[in-house]
Amino acid sequence: MNEQTAAKVNIVGTGISNVSLRETMDIFNRWVDAGEKKRVCVTPVNCVVWAHRNRPLKELYNSADLTLCDGVPLIWASKLLGTPLKGRVTGLDLLPQYMEECYHRKYTMFLLGAREGVAEQLKTAYEQRFPGIRITGLYSPPFAEQFSEAENQKMIRLINEVKPDILWVSLTAPKQDFWIYDHLDQLEVKVAIGVGGAFEVAAGLIPRAPRFMQQNGLEWLYRFYKEPRRLFNRYFVEAPRFIPLVVRQKIRKQRFIP
Repeated sequence: MNEQTAAKVNIVGTGISNVSLRETMDIFNRWVDAGEKKRVCVTPVNCVVWAHRNRPLKELYNSADLTLCDGVPLIWASKLLGTPLKGRVTGLDLLPQYMEECYHRKYTMFLLGAREGVAEQLKTAYEQRFPGIRITGLYSPPFAEQFSEAENQKMIRLINEVKPDILWVSLTAPKQDFWIYDHLDQLEVKVAIGVGGAFEVAAGLIPRAPRFMQQNGLEWLYRFYKEPRRLFNRYFVEAPRFIPLVVRQKIRKQRFIP
């Protein structure tokens, strides 16, 4: 596992970086100021379950410079396994808070992905809140399970024309993570990070769960209420597979303690 930036906690084979939100943003600042190129994954529970069965996905997460904890169940699992994580670092929190940080530090940003028009609305909303914020490019590619080589090269060209410090990618996980992984060598960016559906929420197009639900592991329920058709499989078919995987890891870990 790539632990050069921060220690990673093994949760059913995927290393989750043990960092807080504030520590994550401080790390980003160091990378940008040093001119480094880094890859970051925001990792929900369902992707950890997929990675357990998908070796390329597991390698993608374990080789990332940061693999962030996007889900209270990952916190619970880390405590059960005796290696507690410091807290969640979700795309819904990281995107708006670090965009404000970028405003104050005069970093440049590119918004890639989401539905047509969403990135524009996000850019407009933040330019109104933070006049002078440096969102230097955006592009929403047409929906495709897999982009053509011509479309990939178009995205790379648009990004490299402005050479942003931060590349925010909203193509859903793990599609966004594979895209960054496959093309990072060609991208002139400092930090590339996939944040799923955070563009819509940050733009004010989809309301976020009340804070008490966020703090008590119930944000998933609010999101399901808002988008039941899209999220049913994730929350009621894929996520329950996580529990027996964690229990099995706990049993095996205890069994081999000398």
